[in-house]
Amino acid sequence: MIEPTLNSLYQQLILEHYRKPRNRAELPEHTVEVRMYNPVCGDEIRLQLRVDGDRIAEAKFIGQGCSISQAAVSMMTVKLQGATLAEADALVSQFINLMHGDEAAARDRTLGDLRALQGVSKFPVRIKCALLGFDALQEALKQSRLEAGAQ
Repeated sequence: MIEPTLNSLYQQLILEHYRKPRNRAELPEHTVEVRMYNPVCGDEIRLQLRVDGDRIAEAKFIGQGCSISQAAVSMMTVKLQGATLAEADALVSQFINLMHGDEAAARDRTLGDLRALQGVSKFPVRIKCALLGFDALQEALKQSRLEAGAQ
């Protein structure tokens, strides 16, 4: 019997998150909400976070678009549950590095399922799709910190 290739497993994982996205729902008690839209391909994401102190208590999204954008945000929200804001910042940085072909990021097991998207780095036109949720997260983190500073 022939073993499936790693690329095949990664493709299956991306399709699994696309077909059955995790954390795809409204978050009524959110403390921050960010909408992102990619006019080139039409991908949309509305990211909602409930931030409690310096921790992301809950992360949900509503969106539509290609399998890459939707799978990436699904995987991202799984990693965000219970993460500190600093951990979320680190996740953004490491995923951006992954999308730019960084070999160390590709080996970083802390990215979890997000490592399945490493092949996207070979297709520059699709990188924006994968980063859409992370762009929303960066803005959400910025807003959350501004609101915390205003209180």
